[in-house]
Amino acid sequence: MERFFKRKSSSGSGSSNNVDSSNTVGSSRTPSSRQSQSDGVLGNLQADPGLRTRMIDYDANMRDEVRRSYLQKGPCQPRGHNFPITNMSGINRRFIPQWFDEFDWLEYSISKDAAFCLYCYLFKTNFEQVGSEAFTGDGFKNWKKGRERFKMHVGPVGSVHNKAREAATNLMNQATHIETAVSKHSDQARKAYRTCLIASIKCTKFLLRQGLTFRGHDESVTSSNRGNYLELLQFLADNDDKVKEVVMENAPGNLKLLAPCIQKEIVNSCALETLDAIMDGLKDRFFSILVDEARDVSVKEQMAMVLRYVDDSGHVIERFVGIQHVTDTTSSSLKDAIDTFFSHNGLSISKLRGQGYDGASNMRGELNGLKTKILREQPCAYYVHCFAHQLQLALVAVAKKNIDIASFFATANSVVNHVGASCKRRDLLRGQLQEELVIAFENDCLITGRGLNQETSLKRAGDTRWNSHYGTLISIISMFSSVVHVLQMVIDDNPNESAGEANKLMREIRSFEFVFHLFLMKVILGLTNDLSQALQRKDQEIVNAMALVKSCKEKLHWMRNNGFDALVDEVSSFCEKHHIYVPNMEDAFILPGRSRRNAPIKTNRHHYRVELFIYVIDEQITELEDRFNEVNTELLICLACLSPKDSFVAFDKSKLLRLAQFYPQDFSDEDRLALEDQLEIYIHYVRSMGDFSQLQGIGDLAKKMVETRMHQEQNGRSMVE
Repeated sequence: MERFFKRKSSSGSGSSNNVDSSNTVGSSRTPSSRQSQSDGVLGNLQADPGLRTRMIDYDANMRDEVRRSYLQKGPCQPRGHNFPITNMSGINRRFIPQWFDEFDWLEYSISKDAAFCLYCYLFKTNFEQVGSEAFTGDGFKNWKKGRERFKMHVGPVGSVHNKAREAATNLMNQATHIETAVSKHSDQARKAYRTCLIASIKCTKFLLRQGLTFRGHDESVTSSNRGNYLELLQFLADNDDKVKEVVMENAPGNLKLLAPCIQKEIVNSCALETLDAIMDGLKDRFFSILVDEARDVSVKEQMAMVLRYVDDSGHVIERFVGIQHVTDTTSSSLKDAIDTFFSHNGLSISKLRGQGYDGASNMRGELNGLKTKILREQPCAYYVHCFAHQLQLALVAVAKKNIDIASFFATANSVVNHVGASCKRRDLLRGQLQEELVIAFENDCLITGRGLNQETSLKRAGDTRWNSHYGTLISIISMFSSVVHVLQMVIDDNPNESAGEANKLMREIRSFEFVFHLFLMKVILGLTNDLSQALQRKDQEIVNAMALVKSCKEKLHWMRNNGFDALVDEVSSFCEKHHIYVPNMEDAFILPGRSRRNAPIKTNRHHYRVELFIYVIDEQITELEDRFNEVNTELLICLACLSPKDSFVAFDKSKLLRLAQFYPQDFSDEDRLALEDQLEIYIHYVRSMGDFSQLQGIGDLAKKMVETRMHQEQNGRSMVE
């Protein structure tokens, strides 16, 4: 808040006109020469208003001195002068000296025989850059309408003349001068303002943490209708005599810091101070960035950024550093936004050692993705992303790339939405399921036990909800007959648009193709479900995670080569149970809606095995290979060798030396040779010390090394970088 307080304390200071001082009277290069020239200018001020230098031609730093000097001398009023007579329209007229008594601002130029205004000459340029020069430049000479024009010149309140007169009064009254007003901000006033500001910040923090409005009325906070913010101020005053005296009793009525612009300014000042504190903590350390983009409620693209680094104590620190609006979410726009942030906060891309995004194409693209653009500038900024998130994106990508699978998921979602569209349909689904359970129990076909056969419903799938697709498919299979029964009841009871949609869904789900897609995706998602669950565990070891990924790939390869016939048998059995037509796999496949004459000749086996089964599995394997690539996998496996778990059982010197090769900017050839010997000393030391025996992760190891000072350099290099 120091920035906000200083800015507020210095607000109201005047600003000078933007004038080139090299072409103005009294300009100077040094303070001493400026003072001497200032004395010379003030000593030779022209008294005659018709011969004076224009005020704008004086140096901006000495205009107030010139004005004050003229005001001290007063207007030029040569009362004893023999005013010349001028013939105007056949009548002799001249300046009347009694006008000096009526208009104290009036001046007369002997050289031009014209009247001028002292105040407008001194201050008119502050309020009006263009306009009549009758009383400032050329002078007024129409003596016939003298008094009338003088009154018109003065004008109403707020006229240029009256503003200039007020400026002259303020200049001569030093007690109200802006510099004097600023200097009168005593320490006591500053402390009082700081107290108000701190009280306001406390209220703001409380309301933000509780998710309450500033001006709204919430019964959990307020006991009156004054609003949450003012009620909290009153609460602070009741518990702090200093706040009560400064904020509630002696503060001006408009110093409640309640205006939206003031509160936004406080928040922005807090954000800047927080960002400065984060940058001070980061210092010159290596760091990585986490970036994600999304739309806010106003449909504006926003980029959020997080910095990740290790502090002096060995703790892994993650700091959210802000949200920035971007015109679009292309890789170029995001890269420009990151470069701008680095530039404004003094960060160097040479210190960047990692990057993480959501895995979208604009982020991870091999040719023009954000990852690639950063790697071109900093090859050591390796891209590693959340394993569980990558797996989920891989599964969703299959649905997006294959039109048949995409259509299948669209139908499945429509079934879930249609059956669960109303409470009545949900009740029908539950009732039908209970009837089927009773029948199965009576026929001794139901397995009973604790926790089995619980009331359930169709699960809704969502791309952002991990494993939700798998749960949806399982619920559709287990409740298939109940779903069909509910759809049939909708068709029979409601001959309208809803019935038409139900009839369409009925035809689609009671087809061999839908059931084949249903069981195919159930098997694939089932193979990866355990992996997805394991990758979401916080305590998951990197080596185990990589082993699970490898196992998942092997299972998919085995299924591709050996699992088709077993899948067809399972699908056929399900179709026979629910009276769904099962085509002969050796018959010719005819795509619905296509002419048999123009259709390519292929069997049902070829379509379901090659075009669906193998294609979908190959796409899944490709996605897994792409997202868990060899470089990232090797990097993480090498890093996992530092794990202190089970007395450093994962330690592997060759892999740690390989890890050093990933960072040629930090480890030279000589460093890697020395590191080989240092690692031998390191592993012997940590295994022999009891302090390292109970550590569970690399983060714990980093903190323990700082505590034991092993992170400090020895012989020019640290024991372990």
